[in-house]
Amino acid sequence: MNKALLDILVCPVTKSMLTLSKDGNELISKVGGMAYPVRDGIPVLLETEARTLTAEERLESGSTK
Repeated sequence: MNKALLDILVCPVTKSMLTLSKDGNELISKVGGMAYPVRDGIPVLLETEARTLTAEERLESGSTK
């Protein structure tokens, strides 16, 4: 994902920063506890498409930008 795009995208629910998952398939909102899918390189920032992070995922600090 383009870093410039990632720098301006925010969680649509909390307006907090998003980080790209290690595999690059999701944008993670730690504050909102949500993971938004990235499909064909396009972030899908719809609350209805997001999944809730597990407790373990919320505690991880390993997600990178």
